[in-house]
Amino acid sequence: MITQKIFDDTKTAFELKSNEELNRALFLFNMINRPSLVKIGTYLTKVSLKLHLPVEGLIKKTIFNQFSGGETTEDCMKVIDKMYTKKLHSILDYSVEGKEEEAQFDAAMKKKISVIEFASEKKELPYAVFKPTGIGRFGIWEKVSSKETLSIQEEEEWARVKNRVDLICEAAYKNDISVLADSEESWMQDAVDDLIEEMMEKYNKEKEIVFNTLQCYRWDRLNYLQALHLKAKAAGYKLGVKIVRGAYMEKENERAHKMGYPTPICESKEATDVSFNGVLAYCLAHIDDISLFVGTHNEMSNYLALQIMEDKNIAINDSRVWFSQLYGMSDHISLNLAKKGYNTAKLVPFGPVREVIPYLIRRAEENTSVKGQTGRELALLIEEKKRRKGEPTKGNRE
Repeated sequence: MITQKIFDDTKTAFELKSNEELNRALFLFNMINRPSLVKIGTYLTKVSLKLHLPVEGLIKKTIFNQFSGGETTEDCMKVIDKMYTKKLHSILDYSVEGKEEEAQFDAAMKKKISVIEFASEKKELPYAVFKPTGIGRFGIWEKVSSKETLSIQEEEEWARVKNRVDLICEAAYKNDISVLADSEESWMQDAVDDLIEEMMEKYNKEKEIVFNTLQCYRWDRLNYLQALHLKAKAAGYKLGVKIVRGAYMEKENERAHKMGYPTPICESKEATDVSFNGVLAYCLAHIDDISLFVGTHNEMSNYLALQIMEDKNIAINDSRVWFSQLYGMSDHISLNLAKKGYNTAKLVPFGPVREVIPYLIRRAEENTSVKGQTGRELALLIEEKKRRKGEPTKGNRE
């Protein structure tokens, strides 16, 4: 029986943090715990960057260092190697967003492939990741999803997008490393789902190379997964499924209200939990057909996964089940799972400071909307600080 105390071990959770790093995390989560401050900080950061004010140094010392592994893959290896000493793996995520030009999309694709090749030589890096809108214009994904007729130019543009996705998945296949396709807003996700299904059918014949991400705050995801499972079995390929709760709730509800269609989002936090846990249980019940990547900061869902694995005699280190949290967050989950022997990885964003800021801002905004998440982080950080004060001084903590 899984006891619900695994994640209370703050010594394990924060053993990689110096006192200085612990204090920085305390300061940042105190700020993030105040939505009004996040709004003000976001506004000032955007204005400062637009005016080219010299704020990058301050950002790098605070939010960038907390939630990003560095500016280059080489920078990140310091962080990655440190975590790997505690059996915690990493996933490098080149987190440059908001591009609109074809040359930028080609450059992003090449960067993703170079990261895949880099990761294939590192036992610490079991997965790669890409964001569909990082390699193709949002508008084209949206138009394909809505089944609108494309112009000749748009047909050519969409062909280039599909080719970029195929080249990334092909690189993952050739380098024998799994690749996670991020999820996007619902009004462009159908095109992502369809294309990633094509990639899974092409590259997942022997093992799960290509993974799609299901945002389980959408009430239709379990039905989608069940239908996809039947389709995959009939076509003879395996499914790679990453499950998350979701990142665009306010935007989704606002758009649905404005345009007069039923929101795709679950009606409540409780309904979202039911949706997520239902998808989780379905994947683990069909583990011979579905490899599962559990991307959640929710403790109860992680406990549920551990309990189902125990009940179904799925080994804690079964390669078909991985757990993951974002770098800089939920160390009490990641490091304690890794210590127990579960396959666990941190998603480690990286890239030039100025280019990664939009990603970091989005993460800060998301945290303010997750009920109880930031408060739990704060409580654990405070608990660890108190614990350390009760210990004899350790030189390596300073």
